[in-house]
Amino acid sequence: MSKDKNTKNEETLDEKDFVEKENTLEDTSKNEATADAENPETEELKEEISENEVLKEELNKERDRFVRLVAEFENYKRRTNREKVEMYATAGREVIESLLPIFDDFERALAEIEKSEDKEHFQGVELIYTKLAETLKKQGLEVMPVKEGDRFDADLHEAVTQIPAPKKKLKGKIVDVIQKGYTLGDRIIRYPKVVTGA
Repeated sequence: MSKDKNTKNEETLDEKDFVEKENTLEDTSKNEATADAENPETEELKEEISENEVLKEELNKERDRFVRLVAEFENYKRRTNREKVEMYATAGREVIESLLPIFDDFERALAEIEKSEDKEHFQGVELIYTKLAETLKKQGLEVMPVKEGDRFDADLHEAVTQIPAPKKKLKGKIVDVIQKGYTLGDRIIRYPKVVTGA
């Protein structure tokens, strides 16, 4: 019986000890919290942390703004470079287009001089024509390859007239090229004028 009493007393003491320890821990944590709240260093530390967070947020905003500005500037540079290239191409195009009729006249003059027996005259004119052709080629001018028997394409050729096809195989195709077509870079600046067979 005394053994049971002792066991009960020990259990009661254990419970009391546990409750007392728990109360002591609560009091200690309350005291620490109160001490933290009253401690000016803790307040300053909290203020510094909040200031740091604000500064980090501002830094991130400025960094984002800077990245956007750099991207906008790169886009601006690309756009102005493209416009500059297009401007030069357009300026060159106008000059070259105005030279094409003279180029055609050179070809006709060469064809006529070749018929005569004056070979030196022909060679002189041919030399000037070759220099002009090479100069224009350096600027990007290319003759569009069109010949008799090619399939007519309304997107690439300009049909001047249609005649009965001299041969069956030329029906719906190009019978004759009246005027050469030219490209400047990747653009057609003059469509070849052709006769088609019906």
